[in-house]
Amino acid sequence: MNYIIYPPIQKDDLIGAKAKTLFDLQRHGFLIPQGFVVSINAWSDSLTPEQDFNIQLHPIVKEEIQQAVKELCPNGELVAVRSSAIDEDGEQYSFAGQLDSFLNVTPEDVPAKVIEVWRSGFSQRILAYRRQHNLPLIPSPPAVLIQRMVNPIVSGVAFGADPVTGRRSVAVVNAVSGLSTSLVSGESNAHTYYIDIKGNISQHQTEQLLEDEQITQIATLVRQLGKHFACPQDIEWAIENKQLYLLQSRPITTLAQIPDPDGLLNLWDNSNIAESYNGVTTPLTFSFARKAYEEVYRQFCYFMGVPQTAIVRHHDTFARMIGLIRGRVYYNLLSWYRVLALLPGFRLNRGFMEQMMGVKESLPENIVSELQSATWQDKLQDSWRLLKTFAGLVMNYILLPKRIQRFYLRLENALSLSEPNLADWRADELAAYYRRIEGQLLARWDAPLINDFFAMIFYGVLRRLTEKWCDGKLNSLQNDLISDEGKIISTEPAERMQNMANSVRENVSFVKLLCEGSLDEILKGMKQQAFEAQYQEYLEKFGDRCLEELKLESPTLHDQPLPLLRAIGQLAMLSEQRNTSNNRQKAEQIVNELFKKYPSRKLIFNWVLKNARIRVRERENLRFERTRVFGRARQVFVELGRRFYALDLLTSPQDIFYLEVSEILGFIEGTATCTDLKGLVAVRQPEFAKYREMAPTDSRFETRGIIYQGNSFVQHGKTTYSELVSQKQGIGCSGGIVKGCVRVIKDPKQVLGSTNQIFPPDTILVAERTDPGWILLFPFASGLLVECGSLLSHAAIVSRELGIPAITSISGVTQWLQDGDYIEMDGSTGIVSKIASTRGL
Repeated sequence: MNYIIYPPIQKDDLIGAKAKTLFDLQRHGFLIPQGFVVSINAWSDSLTPEQDFNIQLHPIVKEEIQQAVKELCPNGELVAVRSSAIDEDGEQYSFAGQLDSFLNVTPEDVPAKVIEVWRSGFSQRILAYRRQHNLPLIPSPPAVLIQRMVNPIVSGVAFGADPVTGRRSVAVVNAVSGLSTSLVSGESNAHTYYIDIKGNISQHQTEQLLEDEQITQIATLVRQLGKHFACPQDIEWAIENKQLYLLQSRPITTLAQIPDPDGLLNLWDNSNIAESYNGVTTPLTFSFARKAYEEVYRQFCYFMGVPQTAIVRHHDTFARMIGLIRGRVYYNLLSWYRVLALLPGFRLNRGFMEQMMGVKESLPENIVSELQSATWQDKLQDSWRLLKTFAGLVMNYILLPKRIQRFYLRLENALSLSEPNLADWRADELAAYYRRIEGQLLARWDAPLINDFFAMIFYGVLRRLTEKWCDGKLNSLQNDLISDEGKIISTEPAERMQNMANSVRENVSFVKLLCEGSLDEILKGMKQQAFEAQYQEYLEKFGDRCLEELKLESPTLHDQPLPLLRAIGQLAMLSEQRNTSNNRQKAEQIVNELFKKYPSRKLIFNWVLKNARIRVRERENLRFERTRVFGRARQVFVELGRRFYALDLLTSPQDIFYLEVSEILGFIEGTATCTDLKGLVAVRQPEFAKYREMAPTDSRFETRGIIYQGNSFVQHGKTTYSELVSQKQGIGCSGGIVKGCVRVIKDPKQVLGSTNQIFPPDTILVAERTDPGWILLFPFASGLLVECGSLLSHAAIVSRELGIPAITSISGVTQWLQDGDYIEMDGSTGIVSKIASTRGL
C-alpha cells in the first residue's frame, strides 16, 4: 500500500484538514514549503492489538517515509513534522496547540517524530479539549505533514480581521525575528501592525521589524486567503530570502462570538412596548405587528406634511420600527428618532417622546447631532419645506376631531360583517377579509397616531409649564390635573366588574361558585339570573381585552372567561370599597391660587391643560379600538388555522401562530416561496421554546452590524440593584400615599385563575410591567408599583382614573421587594420606602 501522499492529490479522509488546506492553496498558486503527507491508514497498519499503543512503524511504512524524505531533502536538509488531524483547523474548532509538531528535524529522526505526532492525538490534553467542546471523546489518529524547513529572518502570524475587537476591516500582523515558535508559545513579544481596508498602517511600538512593503504584502496575503475560503483567516507566515511563505491557514474561530464594532449601530429598548408584547411572542404576531408599524408610521409622516421624497428616502427606517430579539419585541429606537427628526422641533420633541415611551436613558448627544445634521441641514436649505411641515402640524391639530370621527366610521365599516360567523367562511374568503382590514385600517391608522403625537406634545408642554410656573415641589401636579377625566373606556371594565360584584354580593352560594367552581358549573349556575345579562354584555364589549391582548396567540375572554368570573367573585367578597381620590380637585385649587396674579399665564396653562386632557383621554380610547382590530385579525387567523389543520397542512390548528402573515396569505394566494407549512413550524417551534426557557434579554442594549451574530443583547454598564437599600425612586404617575403589604405578581394568569382570595386589604400590587388585561386585578390594589412603563402608559392612565396611587419605572423593584414586605409609597414623588422586610424569614 502507498502510505505517502503528495500534492496536489486531496484525499480528505487520509491527509487531514491542515494538509488538505495547504495542498489546495499550493494548487492555486500560493507559496507553500514543499512536502508530503504520511496518510492516516499508516497508523492503523503500524498498530497491532498486542502493542496497546506502543507504536512501532510497520517496516513498509518506515521504508516509504525514509524514501520520501530522501527525495524531499537530497542534501540532508531539516524538515518540519506536523500534525494534520481530520477535525483540526476547522471553522468551529482549531485544536491550536493541542497536537504535537516538531521543527528542525533531521531526516534520520523523522520516523520517530511521526510516532510522537500520532501519540499526541490521544493525549490527556486532547481528551480534555474534546470534553470541553462537547466533541466525541474517541479521536481519529492524525495524518502527519512533513515539509522542508524554512529558515526565516522574520516570521509570525496574521489575521484577516482583528480577533480581539472583531473589526472585519482591519488586518493584524504579528512578527518576531527568526522562527515564530517563540511568538506562538508566548516566550517573545511580537511587533504588531494594524492595516485598514485602505492600506493605512498603524503600530503600537516605535521599533520597526518589518518594512511597510512587507507588512502590506502579508496583509494582502491574509485577505486573499479570506476571499479564497470565504471567511477571515488566521495564518502563519515566514520570510526567507525575501520570499513570503505561507505555513498554515485556518479560520478565525472567535469571530462568530464578536460583533463588528464598525457595523451599523442599533439601539433597542422594550421599556414601553413590552406593555403590549410582553415575553416571548410568535412569528405570526411579530410579522403582523411589524407590518402594521411600518405602514402606520409612514402614513403618519404623510399626514403630518413630511414631503413624499423624504418618506421614500426613509423606506428602510419605517421597515425597522420594531425588531424581534430572542422572541421578544423591541423598539428599534434609532428608527423612531429618525422618524421624529423628519418633523419640526426635534430637540424638544425628543424629550417628550422619551417621556411617553418610558425610555430611561436619553439618546447620546453624538447621535443626536448626527440625526439633526442629517435632517435639519436639508430643512434649512429649503425653508419652504420647513414651513409646509409646520403648517401640516397646525392643520392636523385643527382637523383632528374630524379625523377621529372618520376613523371610528371607517373602523365600524371594516369590522362589520354581512355574515358574522367566520366559521362558515372559505379560506380564500378569510384571506380577502383580512386584506380588507389591512387596506381600510392598518394602512390608514391616521387618527390614533396623530392624536398620540399631540398627546405627547401637550402633556410634555404641560409638564414643562408646571415645573416652570408652579411650585417645583409639586411633583405630580400635572398628573393630578389630568386625572379623573371620565369617559375613558379602559376604566369601564373595572366599573362593570364592580357592578356585577355588587349585584351578587348577597347571593353567598353563587359568590362561592364564582370563586371555586368550574367554568361549566358557573355558566350553569348563572342561568335565569340578571347577572347573566351583565356578563354577556361585558364579553360583547370587552371580550377581546385580555392579558397580552395584542399577541394574536393569546386566548381572549371569549376563549377563557374563568379569570373574569374569578375576579368578580373575589370582588364580591370584599367588604370595603376603595375611596375615590380628589387629587384633581386639589390640584385645580392649587393652580387657581398660583395664577391669581398671572391671568395671561392662566389662559395659556388652561389651554394646554384642556388639550392634554382631551388627547390623553382619546389616546386611551383609540388604543381600545386597536384591541378590537387585533381581536378581529386573531379570529381570522384562528379560523385559517382550523382550515389548514383540516387539510392536513398543520399538525395542530394552533401551529398557525408559527407562520408569518405573508406565508399564510401567500399559501392561499399563490405567492408563497415555501409550501411545506409543517416543515416551517417544525423549525420554529423548538427555537421559540428555547427562548421561553432562556432568561429575558435586558430591557435596553445596543447592537453592531449583523443583529443576530455576535451581539450579546446585554446592556453594558448597567447598574445592579441591592436588596439592602431601604428606598427606591421611580416616576410618580398617580398621587397618593399608601402603606401596605406587597404582592409581587409575576404570572397574572396564575393569580387570576386562583380559587384563593387574590388580595387582602391594603395590598400593593408590584409587577415588572402591565397591560390592559391587568384591569381584572386593579380593583383589588390599594397601590401599584411597576418596574417599566411611562407617564402615558396604560397603567398610569387607568390608575389615575381609578384613583389608585401608582409609580412606574422603578428599576429592579420586582427583585427588591417580595411578597409580604411592608412598604410606603408616594404616588406623587415616586418614592417607595421599605418599612419591614420578610427577606430571610
